[in-house]
Amino acid sequence: MAQLPSTWDGSRAFWLFLKFVLLGPALRLLFRPKVSGLENIPHEGGAIVAANHVSFLDPLLLPLVIPRRRVMFLTKVKYIDKPVLRWFLAGAGVIPVATDDPRAVSDAITAAVEAVRSGRLVGIFPEGTRSPDGRLHRGKTGVARIALDSGAPVIPAGIIGTDLAFPRGARLPRARSVRIAFGPPLRFAVPGNRTRSASLSRTSTEQVMAAIRGLSGQQAAEADPVH
Repeated sequence: MAQLPSTWDGSRAFWLFLKFVLLGPALRLLFRPKVSGLENIPHEGGAIVAANHVSFLDPLLLPLVIPRRRVMFLTKVKYIDKPVLRWFLAGAGVIPVATDDPRAVSDAITAAVEAVRSGRLVGIFPEGTRSPDGRLHRGKTGVARIALDSGAPVIPAGIIGTDLAFPRGARLPRARSVRIAFGPPLRFAVPGNRTRSASLSRTSTEQVMAAIRGLSGQQAAEADPVH
C-alpha cells in the first residue's frame, strides 16, 4: 500500500452525515446506548478518550454518544487497506498506525500528540485490540506517552454490553442495550525537568487501565506480556 499520511483529518460534513443520517439513528435504535459521565468530556480543547475494547461496535458507539465533538481514533493500517473502510475512515478522520512496526507506532503517537495539541479529541483503545475473552488486558503505553507529551487529560471510558450485542465470530449484531460511562479526567506530568521515562509511561498507563476497569467492571487479565 502507498505511504499513508500521518493523520487523516476527515470531513466535518461527512462526520455529521454519519452521526445523524447514515449510521447514528440505526445505532441508537438497535443498541439504545445509556450514557453517564458526559460532563467529564471537555467542550473544547484537546483530550484523549481511552476505553476498553470488546467489540467492533465500540469505535462506532463511543463517538456517537459524545455531543458536539468529533473523535479521531488511532486505527490499524490493516483496516485502512480495505477499500470500503478506507473511504469510511478517511472521511471520518483517523490516525493510521502500523502496530507491527515500532517506528510507525512512534510516528502515530507523534501525530496523536499534534492532534491533541491542536484541540482534537483523540480516541484510543489502550489494549491495542479487542479483548479475546471479555477481560481487560494489559494496556500498551501509547496512551500515557500521548498524555505525557501533550499535557492533555485522559478521559477513561467503560463500554459495557457491546460484546453481547456483537460478539466475536458473529456475522450480524443483535439488538441489545449497551452502556458507556466516562470517568473524571486523569492528568499526568513529567516530574521536574526530567524527560519522560519508560517506567513513568508504564505507571501512568496502569492508572488509566485501573480507571477503565472501574468503569467497565471487567476482570483484569494478569498474564499478559509486558508492552
